[in-house]
Amino acid sequence: MLLGAHVSVAGGLSKAPENGRKLTCDCMQIFSKNQMQWNAKPIDLEEAEKFRQNSNEFDISETVIHDSYLINLGSPYKGMQKQSREAFLDEMVRAKHLGVRYLIFHPGAHMGAGEQAGLKRVAESMNWVRKEFGSGDVQLILEITAGQGTLLGNSFEQLKKVIDQLEDQKNVGVCFDTCHAYAAGYDVKTKTGYARTFDLFDDVLGLDYLKAMHLNDSKGKQGSHLDRHEQIGKGFIGTEGFGNFMTDHRWEKIPMVLETPAGDKLYKQELKLLRSLIKKR
Repeated sequence: MLLGAHVSVAGGLSKAPENGRKLTCDCMQIFSKNQMQWNAKPIDLEEAEKFRQNSNEFDISETVIHDSYLINLGSPYKGMQKQSREAFLDEMVRAKHLGVRYLIFHPGAHMGAGEQAGLKRVAESMNWVRKEFGSGDVQLILEITAGQGTLLGNSFEQLKKVIDQLEDQKNVGVCFDTCHAYAAGYDVKTKTGYARTFDLFDDVLGLDYLKAMHLNDSKGKQGSHLDRHEQIGKGFIGTEGFGNFMTDHRWEKIPMVLETPAGDKLYKQELKLLRSLIKKR
């Protein structure tokens, strides 16, 4: 299993691989810029080259990038839509410079315009950035959401509707966030529910679209739509639920990263727990 965590880029992007290795990461997720700001300086190409070199040196097999939380590709407001598209395009360029193939993002929120209109705008925005970017070097990875408020993407069917409207359906995928999926109503805790969940994923989307996972326990109950991450084994999914993932051979080459509340303080401990579950298979 490729296990890792969301790693800090404090001290510069090139420091992230070493930071990840200190946490015992095989893979990692980063922000390529401050996730709460629209603008950022372009990536220094020497820094990008150092990042790639350090990823090899510290044996980080794969890095994924999570986009800025400000971006809303489903916004019905033209100004926000334009700003979001341009910021998202910048995220793609930054990923390319760093040699990162997966850009993970929340589909967006319809903000009262309705689900179908929102999903259509997300697809239109993805088509726009793909055309502007002009290559398949970076794949766009839609993350399943918990479905709170007007957020889109809380079901396999909604994600499928977006993908069906894309002009490029090859360079796209899905990130399965365990907390979000559980809060959205998918049972990944019990063995039976887990099997049904991924049978349904395969039926609706196809398992080939599953490119990455976020491993987070859930403070909310199944179907609560509460997007609140918890430490592994301390939430409603529990150690039993994560045992289902750790013993599933289908995910051995998929980057699986922690985004749990304590961050660096407990990542090593949580990764050790997850690896202990692998040994039980």
